[in-house]
Amino acid sequence: MQPHKTQLIRGLSLIAAISIVVGNVIGTGVFLKARVMTCNVGTPKMVLFVYVIAGLLSLAGALSYAELAAMMPKAGGEYVFMREAYGRPWGFLFGWMSFFIGKAGSQAALGVQFALFLNIMIGGALAGDFFSTTIWGHPVPFGKLQVVALASILIVTGINCLAVKVSGGVATVLSGVKIALVLLVGVGAFLFARNADWSHLLMANVGGTCEGVSAAARFGFGGFIAAMLGALWAYDGWNNVTLVAGEVQNPGRNLPRALIGGTILIMALYLLANVAYFYTLSPTEIASISTKSSVATEVAKQFLGPLAISFIAAALLSSTFGTLHTSILTGARVPYAMARDGLFLRSLSKVSPRTHVPTGALVIQAIWACILVIMFSSSFDILTDYAIFGLWIFYGLVTAAVFILRRKMPDAERPYRAWGYPLVPVLFLLATALILGTTLLGVREDFVNALGMIAHGRVLSGVGMLARNPPIAGVALIALGLPVYWIWSRMYPEQPAE
Repeated sequence: MQPHKTQLIRGLSLIAAISIVVGNVIGTGVFLKARVMTCNVGTPKMVLFVYVIAGLLSLAGALSYAELAAMMPKAGGEYVFMREAYGRPWGFLFGWMSFFIGKAGSQAALGVQFALFLNIMIGGALAGDFFSTTIWGHPVPFGKLQVVALASILIVTGINCLAVKVSGGVATVLSGVKIALVLLVGVGAFLFARNADWSHLLMANVGGTCEGVSAAARFGFGGFIAAMLGALWAYDGWNNVTLVAGEVQNPGRNLPRALIGGTILIMALYLLANVAYFYTLSPTEIASISTKSSVATEVAKQFLGPLAISFIAAALLSSTFGTLHTSILTGARVPYAMARDGLFLRSLSKVSPRTHVPTGALVIQAIWACILVIMFSSSFDILTDYAIFGLWIFYGLVTAAVFILRRKMPDAERPYRAWGYPLVPVLFLLATALILGTTLLGVREDFVNALGMIAHGRVLSGVGMLARNPPIAGVALIALGLPVYWIWSRMYPEQPAE
């Protein structure tokens, strides 16, 4: 039976779905994070332990998401889960956060990172601005770097406007390149690194410079939490394949396999790379690497010599491009699903009659991401910092939806049931609560001070302090969606379009 011209088609194979998981997760973290984590926890064994724990927590989340994705294999993934478990307002809040900050902000940051890595590869030829201005006290430069960042977003959006089978094939190739690069660094270190020694794994960081790592994030509980956050950031993105659940072939089988298999594969690659790092360099040497370099670069120098700098820059460049591709592919399905429910512009609910992809949603996502590139290219970390706390709130809510939907929909078909239920989802929820609680404790002083300013009439200063605090700003961005939803639902009270 041929699909209707206005419908998505299931053109993503199991390999493509796994590639989306791998492509979303493996970015720059595996090449960059070992230095900071060594400073956080002190020894290779603890760094590896943190990666294992973070990987198991991510796997616990994947096991929980797999039940929901197999049960409701529809475009929008987490948006659909939130809507069904908690109601339309909560679905809207997830979509609001995902579209305006989470996805588009991530794509803007990835576009800028791609331009920066390309600039390193070609010897700084992209340096310099055509002009620079200031908006609300925020510097807004525009030059060759911004042009390349914008071009990368537009080119990848164009690729994703082709049939989803093509996008899945591109994701498979790019993820294969990522895996090959990680393996090349790891295996190359094991076979050819000079001065390598297994005894490094039994040593500790003693006197490493730990440039840019605060004293509060070194050793003890504070260091462990900082390392855990770094590792979880490196694993982040395993959930995004659920956003294209409406286009995965045989979703009841392939979505759980992609989520679980992809997460296990990533954990194995991360452990391989980090064992190779510590086999090649001592913990003190790793902790003393400059922020202008990376652990992967210093390790690759052991067997590639001066070529290592260009090689790792190329690895970071291709890895960033692959992540940008899967982010654009998956992110556009959220506004598409919202539009079908009458919670976003109705025109975005249409798909191309030729390629069967939501081109309207892809285009508007690209436009917004490009605006964010122009506005925040000098400080793109602001975008992801603001989003990450809010997104972890939704990770917890989606996982809790497993319990809610088992009670609300006891007779619904569940091709896959979460392994280890209820213990596995509970463990993920406890870890989420720990992450959110620890983060809030870290900002409580700023929050109290800001409220004090507001209470004493210094409203603008107090609000400014709150706005500069990413966790608080993340919650505020979610809350801002409530009046938007209230206005939109009264202007457009239509029922969901099926």
